[in-house]
Amino acid sequence: MVEKRYGIKENEARAFLRMVKCSPQKLNLVAESIRGLSANKAIEQLTFSKKRVAVEVKKLVLSAISNAENNYKLDVDKLFIKEAYVGKALVMKRFHARARGRGAAILKPFSNMTVIVAERVAPAKAEKKTKPNKTKKEAK
Repeated sequence: MVEKRYGIKENEARAFLRMVKCSPQKLNLVAESIRGLSANKAIEQLTFSKKRVAVEVKKLVLSAISNAENNYKLDVDKLFIKEAYVGKALVMKRFHARARGRGAAILKPFSNMTVIVAERVAPAKAEKKTKPNKTKKEAK
C-alpha cells in the first residue's frame, strides 16, 4: 500500500467536520456507534438516531463517501467506516448572574470530527500446510 498525504492510504478517503456546536463527549457517543460499520449501515444508524448531532454526522459520512467516489474512484458498495474520531475545538465562556452579586461560568463547547472511509479488500486465501494423516497404529 502506498501512503498518501496525511497518513491516508490509496484505498481511503476522509472528511472533516469543524466547529460542531456539541461537546466532544456527546459527539463521541455518536462516533462510537458508527465505527467499523459499512457505509450504508452507518447512514442507516445515523438516520434513525435520536441524538441531535447525528444529522451533522450523517452529512459528514455522506461527504466522506462522496470524496471516496469522486476523488479517489473507490467502489461505494465496498466502503466502511475505518476511523471516526473527535477532538476539542474552542470553548465559549459565558457569565450567568447569580444571587448575592456572584457569577457562574457557563461553558459552551465546540468539537471537531474526522471520518475516514476505506474500501474493504477481500482477504486472500492462505494456503494451509497439510500434514499427512497418521493413524494411531503408525503414531506408535
